[in-house]
Amino acid sequence: MSVTGESQPRVGVRQVAERAGVSTQTVSRVLNGHPNIREETRRRVVEAMTALDYRVNNAARALGTRSTRTLGLIASDASLYGPAAAITALENAAREAGRWVVAAYADAGDGASVEQAVDHLLGQGVDGIVLVALHESALAEVRRRAPDVRVLSFHDPTGLDAQREGAALAVAELARLGHRRIARVGGPAEWDEERARAEGFARAVATQGLSATAQWRGDWSAASGAALAPRVAAAVRADGGPTAVVVANDQMALGLVAGLDAAGISVPGQVSVSGFDDNPDAAFYRPALTTVRVDLAGQARRCVAAALAEHAAHASSDRAAVEGTASADRPPLLVPRASTAAPSRH
Repeated sequence: MSVTGESQPRVGVRQVAERAGVSTQTVSRVLNGHPNIREETRRRVVEAMTALDYRVNNAARALGTRSTRTLGLIASDASLYGPAAAITALENAAREAGRWVVAAYADAGDGASVEQAVDHLLGQGVDGIVLVALHESALAEVRRRAPDVRVLSFHDPTGLDAQREGAALAVAELARLGHRRIARVGGPAEWDEERARAEGFARAVATQGLSATAQWRGDWSAASGAALAPRVAAAVRADGGPTAVVVANDQMALGLVAGLDAAGISVPGQVSVSGFDDNPDAAFYRPALTTVRVDLAGQARRCVAAALAEHAAHASSDRAAVEGTASADRPPLLVPRASTAAPSRH
């Protein structure tokens, strides 16, 4: 039993080494992101640090290295699957590179909120800042307020290309099934991901010689998909209406399918529906949702490597660790399930 007011002894590298069954030098190498550490050894050291509640003294380290080994992250909404999955992928990639993540949340459309988030991260001495699910205008604002820190968006040009390719895969799958008239439910127009997915959809429709019959817009939530269902149902019932709907994310697709069912429209009997993201729950929707999966883990590793590239130039061990973090993304994958089928009418 501890005595009130008596401080507990600080856990150090030696205690971590004893717990993990390794040398203190090995613990130091793990902390510094040394590349020549076996993954099983790295895992034991990380587990020991977690069990002992070991905390790196970033302030002391920064005095000697000019780096806190901390990556800042600004996100607008972690309640949606896409941003939440991106944040998790970034945290995992940062940990693989021997870094930690400090997160701040901001309203994507509120400049003052974004400024406060930036100031908070700069006060933590972060080595770089990554934006997740923020407007393009926010990226310019963060760069203006943090000119000495590497700032980039999680969805860089390569990541946005994957979004376009994924949207095109959804259209190609519907065309393969025989659909010629395809509608779309998009997300908020100011989001980079929405613009990329809309571009991929439009290009694929044109390339396939299909007809884009209608487009509606939600806010990424299941509730917004359900709210659009009466309008989509009316379009489906009309002569020449869509036989399939491509939805910009799985959550809106979930709401749309539920709303269509309430309106007496069967999926995929009267209209096929596809989503985007491959939410872990998508296979358990009724019907199970056809969707697109993109490589968030690979994108996160590349993003962390880019965010920390400037600091990596200061030390060979840092440089090796960061370079080892980067990897080529896997291409987008179409995951066909029960929500899409050949059209019942042409």
